[in-house]
Amino acid sequence: MSLQQLTGERDMYVSDKSRYQGQLTDQERFMRKKDYKQKSGRLKKLIRGLEESLSQVEEEIKTLIESDETLCEQHRQLCTAEGIGDKMAVKMIVVTKGFTDFTDARKFCCHAGVAPFSYSSGSSIRSRNRVSQRADRSIKALLHIAALVVATRCKGELHEYYERKVAEGKNKMSVLNAVRAKLVHRMFAVIRNNQDYQKIMLIHLREP
Repeated sequence: MSLQQLTGERDMYVSDKSRYQGQLTDQERFMRKKDYKQKSGRLKKLIRGLEESLSQVEEEIKTLIESDETLCEQHRQLCTAEGIGDKMAVKMIVVTKGFTDFTDARKFCCHAGVAPFSYSSGSSIRSRNRVSQRADRSIKALLHIAALVVATRCKGELHEYYERKVAEGKNKMSVLNAVRAKLVHRMFAVIRNNQDYQKIMLIHLREP
């Protein structure tokens, strides 16, 4: 199977698992104890099966990436950027088809729905920035989680950026969207320069 097929299968299992887990929580309050016990037992069995399938698919994804020198190096380099983990790196490789379908970070930001654009309504001369709704929601969701973690829970450059902008009175969601865009630009930078993110930063620091 291709990497795209495997990640699609993984996404399906993750979605199904989340739905069943939600039912476990929600229906406990509305069902008789005996009925809930029977249904929850079946749901837990389904969840265990999905977790097993997830483990198998993730192992296949890992094996496939490691068997391809280019994919393996891209995955490794992407993970050197602050806030980028395994799932984010794999998703980027799949969505960009190994950074061949997309070579420009700004265009990808538009595709992922993290690039604000100006709009006006009717004859109004006022306009403000919004994020495109015609976006790849799966990659946008992963970028949102990554940005939220790196901006609010981890010490580092992007956390400092987030705290500074919020302290200046900027809207938190707008700042978080800017962090998402920064993550995209960093990922494209490591692939474009064929270098780890830390090495790219060192080069910039040495420039006059």
